[in-house]
Amino acid sequence: MAKPPSRRSSTGEIAQFLQKSQAITQFVERQPRLMFAVDATASRQPTWDTACQIQGEMFRATDNIASLAVQLCYYRGFNEFYASRWLNDSTQLGQLMRQVYCEGGHTQIARLLQHALAEQRKNKVQALVFIGDAVEEKPDTLCGLAGQCGLLKLPLFLFQEGSNRHVEQTLRSMAKVSGGAYARFDTSSASALAALLGAVARYAAGGRAALENNTSDSAKLLLAQLK
Repeated sequence: MAKPPSRRSSTGEIAQFLQKSQAITQFVERQPRLMFAVDATASRQPTWDTACQIQGEMFRATDNIASLAVQLCYYRGFNEFYASRWLNDSTQLGQLMRQVYCEGGHTQIARLLQHALAEQRKNKVQALVFIGDAVEEKPDTLCGLAGQCGLLKLPLFLFQEGSNRHVEQTLRSMAKVSGGAYARFDTSSASALAALLGAVARYAAGGRAALENNTSDSAKLLLAQLK
């Protein structure tokens, strides 16, 4: 038997739906946005696991300031780069991160920064967090892109695991020209890292004032470097 024709939406219902969709889009666009990027090449699995455990601190740290939207980015394998949609829930972000496994490959920090610049030109991103232990690209190229981020008011908060001096020098230079900050990533001290991520999130949600109103060592470390 033929199915009865489905009811068509009235002009008023369509207008109401579009109005609601626009309101949701405008709300999301007004949220402070933080890009959370992690090197997912083969050596990074322990770091990735730690990041999975503490990423929720970024959301919790801004509970009393503003709702935070986070985009997860990572690179791995042969020329693979991933950027999620913007998420405003730590559970969603945690579930997404737990589905990822690390895979051998070269660093793609330049590609990450190019993506960040494209996002910034579309809709403001307050900060970019990057966690990694290697830099296999030309420092001049990366510092040039970081400088562009600085011109567009997108500070880079760069966390290094390990003690490679070349990596440290490059990341410090990138952080400086972007107007951001550099710090060590220590998997043996997850609580300290969680506090640092929380401090970055507070900066993303409330600017310098949110850090200045916080007396933690993490806030002081970042404030000392911010322009």
